[in-house]
Amino acid sequence: MASMDRSGVRVSGRLRSGDLLQAGLAVVLLLGVWSVGGLEVSTGKVSVIEAMNGSTVLIPCTYSSCIGIKDLFFNWHYNDNGTMLKLCEGEIPMEGVEPRGVSVYHERIEFVGSSKGNNISFLLWNITFEDQGEYICFARNPKEKNRNHTAIFTLIVVDQLKDPDSSLTVVIVSVLGGVIGLAIFLMVIKGLVVNFLLDGGEKNKDCLVNSGNDNTENGLSGAKADNKGTPKA
Repeated sequence: MASMDRSGVRVSGRLRSGDLLQAGLAVVLLLGVWSVGGLEVSTGKVSVIEAMNGSTVLIPCTYSSCIGIKDLFFNWHYNDNGTMLKLCEGEIPMEGVEPRGVSVYHERIEFVGSSKGNNISFLLWNITFEDQGEYICFARNPKEKNRNHTAIFTLIVVDQLKDPDSSLTVVIVSVLGGVIGLAIFLMVIKGLVVNFLLDGGEKNKDCLVNSGNDNTENGLSGAKADNKGTPKA
């Protein structure tokens, strides 16, 4: 029989609510840890590239997992206007073990994946404009209750690669040219000022020398005093 506290609320009901709250928090924490440590697949920081018609490109994909992998299944598909065409597939028994049972379903595809870099990439040889589009990397790890993970890589095929944008280079060169021009201008002005000051100093020096040879009398400059002898008594 449930006991009562002073407020008349059943103690067992309080305990049951507390237990439910703790259980909910535990589930949330477990889900958080699971999402952080789960499998991730990635096609890299640059997931869209342009490649020339007739060239060979690497279609990249890597995987990682903090909880480890076991019999990881992977495959590649090409999105052909909504129709998924399987390109290759395989399995990785565990970390550090090379992919096994890899099957390739495209004549111009070479699987180059390796366990050393957690890499399940492939090369696409002699690309054509028909190869343009989305490539989907798919992986499933049984240790995560077979949750599915995907990453998309987009290939654009062109006749000729565009020249890199040179606007930034032009701006940098213009700024540097302006700074160098300003520095030269300031050096020229400085030289003129120094020469002017030196010329003015020489003129002042000559004036002082000449003034030292003249006598002044009655406050009149330039007037030479007559040499008067001592008056005879």
